[in-house]
Amino acid sequence: MLHNAAPQISKPDLYGPDRPRYMNAQMTLTKPTFPAPDHDHNRCTAEAIDHAERVCERRAQKFTPIRRQVLQALLSSHRPLGAYEVIDELAKSMPRPAPITVYRALDFLMENGLVHRIESRNAFLACAHDHDAAAMVAFLICERCGSVGEIPAAPVAQSLNDAARATGFAPKLSVVEITGTCAHCQKGL
Repeated sequence: MLHNAAPQISKPDLYGPDRPRYMNAQMTLTKPTFPAPDHDHNRCTAEAIDHAERVCERRAQKFTPIRRQVLQALLSSHRPLGAYEVIDELAKSMPRPAPITVYRALDFLMENGLVHRIESRNAFLACAHDHDAAAMVAFLICERCGSVGEIPAAPVAQSLNDAARATGFAPKLSVVEITGTCAHCQKGL
C-alpha cells in the first residue's frame, strides 16, 4: 500500500479506496511527446514491450500472449486504433480473434497504464510512459498526421475537477484532448 505523511486531498474517484494497489499517479516523461518520423520504430516497439513486461512483473500481472499481441498491434504506429482496426492488424499474423477477446486485453492494458482510450476518436493508443490509468494526462492529437502525444496534465485536470466540484458536480474522470498540429508536421508546412 502507498503511505503519505501529507494530508489527504479530495480527489476524483480514481483516487478512492477502490484504486489499483500498485499505482504511480504521476506521469514521468521519458520519451519524446512526438517521436521523429525517422526514429527507429523497431527499437521504440521493443522498448515499449519491455516496459510492459516490467510493469506486469512489478504488479504480479500476467502479460499473456493475446495481451502482448494487442499491445504490439497498437505499437504498429503512433496513431490510435479502433478495436476493429486492432483485430484487422492481428488477423494479418494469426486467426482473427473474437472482439470480446480484444476488448478484454484492451481493458487489462488500460488498467495497467499501458494503453489509453482516446475518447474523441473511440480508439486506443499504446503508452510506454511510467504511469497507470489514474495519471492525469493530456493527449495532443495531430490533425495532419494522426499521431497522438501525451503530456502530464495533473494541475490542469485538478483545476477542472475543483471547478466541477464547486458546482456540486462529482467528477470521476478527467480526459483532456487537444487537437492541433505536431512540430514535425509544422516543419512540413
